[in-house]
Amino acid sequence: GANIKMEANSDAISDAISDAIARFERAARLWPLGELTQAPEATWLERWGAVRSLTYPGEPYGGKPTRVFAYYGVPRQASGRLPAMVLVHGGGGRAFADWVMAWVRRGYVALAMDLTGRGIDGERLPDGGPEQDHEHIFQTMQEGLTETWPYHAVAAVIRGVSFLAAQPEVDPDRIGLTGISWGGYLTCVVSGLDPRLKACAPVYGCGHLHENSAWLPIFNEMPANERQQWIEYFDPSRFLPAAQMPMLWVNGTNDFAYPLDSYQRSYRLPRGPRALCVKVYMSHGHEPGWAPYEIAIFMDQHLRQGTPLPTLSAMQREGRVVTAEVNAPLPLIRAAIHYTSDTGPWQQRAWCSVPARIEAGRVIGELPERRPLVYFLTVTDERDATVSAEHIVLEGDEA
Repeated sequence: GANIKMEANSDAISDAISDAIARFERAARLWPLGELTQAPEATWLERWGAVRSLTYPGEPYGGKPTRVFAYYGVPRQASGRLPAMVLVHGGGGRAFADWVMAWVRRGYVALAMDLTGRGIDGERLPDGGPEQDHEHIFQTMQEGLTETWPYHAVAAVIRGVSFLAAQPEVDPDRIGLTGISWGGYLTCVVSGLDPRLKACAPVYGCGHLHENSAWLPIFNEMPANERQQWIEYFDPSRFLPAAQMPMLWVNGTNDFAYPLDSYQRSYRLPRGPRALCVKVYMSHGHEPGWAPYEIAIFMDQHLRQGTPLPTLSAMQREGRVVTAEVNAPLPLIRAAIHYTSDTGPWQQRAWCSVPARIEAGRVIGELPERRPLVYFLTVTDERDATVSAEHIVLEGDEA
């Protein structure tokens, strides 16, 4: 009986994988990937020290050609080919020269593009692509999938990778991608479409947006066929299973837009190495989203052979005692167990953080008596870099 059951399970898993591959391939065909992975011809604009502005071609919009505005930065004493970063803003954002400079100071070539159809002064470009607003993200499906913001934004990011890969100062085998909020959403989609990327760090953004996210009211109002089409072609859950590069997932416990349940379902999909950096009450915004030092450490680890982040194994629980194995190349300065007994919307749950012990390669934390409970462990090394274990949900009847 057990053998039959195992074979049935194995068949079900195999069918699910085949189905996921078929869905991914259907969605991926929407973009002209062969064309997008060719180096675009840039038009250089102005220079300010280490940073220059430029435009490069976007996808046709409303039957007309478009251009994408971007900032490009190169470290001053650059010698040889350097690692490079693609930087993708979120809602209300733009191409940030400051963000480019932050990576240039770390020794990276960096590119930050605008995904709102705007240029240097925040004015609409005469040949800009669609706005980054709810209408163009969700509500222009009837005009055709290629007239939507997700289609144009994904294409602009992939073309950004192609631009970087063609620059003489860039090592095309060492390109990373990070994005914030809607930029994190795009990072998730592009991670499945562009295997040239060697490391990705989505901040806040994830998939399964139709299951739980800030946009549920919009999904609930969409015509059923458009809703299903958006999920099939634009939800990151369709693309993440194809991602194989290392990924660092950065989010807060109470993020207003991308809650921890959809987040966990998303970060479990890619097939490459995974690191988590979930912080209690991390605020949501562009500057909070590019501030975590863990992102730079993660990119250094995978693009420059830098000292890795610590790693935590899956947590084990016996009664109230929770443990995980920890592997840390540098001394750890603290560990903690974080928990909430609240239910209801993730955004509104109150979290407690209690110090945990580090003993002989293990982290040991203690839970309170109360149930239900959600909990996870974190460790922090001497660089003040924190990694977290996957959260676990204990139901009311679990001791």
